[in-house]
This record gives sequence, structure tokens and C-alpha cells, in this order.
Amino acid sequence: IKIDFVFKNKNEIWGSDDDTDIEYMYQYLISNNSHILTDLQIKEGWLNHIKHNEENYLWVSNQRAFDLMKEGVLPPKTSNVDLNQHYDMIDAQLTTEIFGLLSPIREDIALKMSYLPIRTTARENAAWISEFYVMMHSLASKVDKKLKIKDQLNWMADESRKVLPKNSYSSKMYDYVKNKYESNITWEQTRDSIYYRYQLNQMDGYDITSRNLNCNGCFAAGINFASSLISLFYGEGDLKETIIIGTLSGWDSDNPTSTWGGLLGFMLGKEEIEKVFDRSFSDKYNIHRTRKNFPNNGIDTFDNMALQGIFIIDKIVQSEMNGGVSKSDNIWYIPNK
Repeated sequence: IKIDFVFKNKNEIWGSDDDTDIEYMYQYLISNNSHILTDLQIKEGWLNHIKHNEENYLWVSNQRAFDLMKEGVLPPKTSNVDLNQHYDMIDAQLTTEIFGLLSPIREDIALKMSYLPIRTTARENAAWISEFYVMMHSLASKVDKKLKIKDQLNWMADESRKVLPKNSYSSKMYDYVKNKYESNITWEQTRDSIYYRYQLNQMDGYDITSRNLNCNGCFAAGINFASSLISLFYGEGDLKETIIIGTLSGWDSDNPTSTWGGLLGFMLGKEEIEKVFDRSFSDKYNIHRTRKNFPNNGIDTFDNMALQGIFIIDKIVQSEMNGGVSKSDNIWYIPNK
């Protein structure tokens, strides 16, 4: 079976989707405010940039949080388990990874920056899983680049595992999938194994099936976390293979693939990505496909987004990390914790 990819040519424009647009909004909000967003800034950002009446590309917890904001509720109450029944869905996993990139090396500051944005839509395991992804992205700047990329990812994952509480189902899922990978069975066998363990037998405290949700909770935080670990470990840093495995693993499969695609893209860089796919890509992005009220009628470039991110990191390195920036040498000086 041949698995192929869909591309945008150099003269075309990438359209935003729910795996990228909330993070785009958060970077925009940070660039115009402090790097620690307040509850009111988050609420005003959501209400200003998310469409109210037409298709708004929000689902489950994001949609409920948005509805609560329209009623005047502020984060983190928008993920309160008594107000938002979707608090343990996938939403925050795909809207907050960028905070890790904006705090290179210092995962503690990345977690501080992302704390409220994560808890705008997530609590408990869903929040801890989101913090796992944030840590992965921060540690991508810290990992030993002399290691093979597979070993880099394993180190980053094991370090990020520390944010998952010992008795949580998310920590047990991590250990289970890692153990299956290390046992040398195929990724397909591991995928079937987590289906039986968590959706049929509801082990390790994961009880989504008992709630009789639509598509058996295919958009839940837990099962998608377990699924994402399959593509992370078995992909072994191969960008194409990671995306293929992630897509074929099922559940809400575009979300883990966008997370690892973004992480590997950051680690590999644009030139290497274009080498992997043997082509050049469009550098234009239309945030107004899914969101609204951004400059230039929503048309942006990846170069501009990167420059905006670097500007934010420069401020964070100096104000939050007590570090320094050398424009001439193109480096950051970041003290140890």
C-alpha cells in the first residue's frame, strides 16, 4: 500500500485549522501583551478572534469554554468540571505546544506560561498530558544534538514523563506504550493492544467507554495520548514514518500527527523538511480560514511568524530567565535554573 501526501505548491496558501490557529492566536496575544497571559486577555482574545455565529472550527471542550466566555466566565473556570463536561477531552493538547517553543531549555517557565492557557479547556489528566507536550517542545532546545534523533526523542519523552503524576492513567499509559515499543512488537500490535486495554477493558483508571460518548470518546485526551506515543516511539524521528503511523493509528489522528510533525519540523528545520519531501513548500498561511480580526486580512508567512516568535523568546530570556541575547552572534545566554 502506498501512503501519499497532499501538498501546497509555492504559489498556494496554507489554510489554518484547529491544530494551528489557537496557537497562532496565543503567539499574537503574547506579542501584544505580557508573556504570561491573564484570564481577561485569554477571554478577550478568544472572543475577538473566534467566529461567533458561522462555522468556528471548535469542538468539545474548546466550544464549551467559548460558550462560557460569552456568558462572562473567565479561565480557568471555563474548564471547571461542574461547568465543562468536556474537561478531559483532547483540546488543550493541540492548542498549547507553542509555549514550549517560546521557552527554550527552561521547561519550568514553559509550564508557567502555559498553565492558564491549558486550564482554559483542560483539567486533571488532560492538563497533565498537555504539559507533557509543552515540555517536549521546550526540551527540543536542550537535548544533546549529538545523539541520534531517535535517542533525542526518547530522552525528551522520558524527561517529560516526569510531569505526569505517578498514579494517573496518563503516566500508566506512557509506561505501557513505551514497554510495548521496547518489546519489539509491531506498531499495529501496540495500537490494537491499547484499544483492548483502555477502550474495551478500561484499565488503569481510564473509564471513557462507560460514559457512552459519541464515537466512544475518540476525541478524549487519554486514548489520543496513548495513540500519539505509538507514532512518537515507532516513528523514531523519521518525519514521514511518524506522520504515516500517527495517521493510521486512528482516533483523532490528525492531532497527534500535527503535534509530532511540528516538533520534528522544529528540530529538523525547513531545509531538511524540504529535503525529506524533495520539494519546496509554500510559505504563506491564511489564519482567516478559521479565525478572524488579524492584520493583513489574515495572510501571514512562516518567516514572519518565526521572527515574531524569536522576538517573544528574546523578551522571555531577558525578563523571565535573567539571561541575555547577542544579536551579533545570534545566540541566547540562558542561566541554569
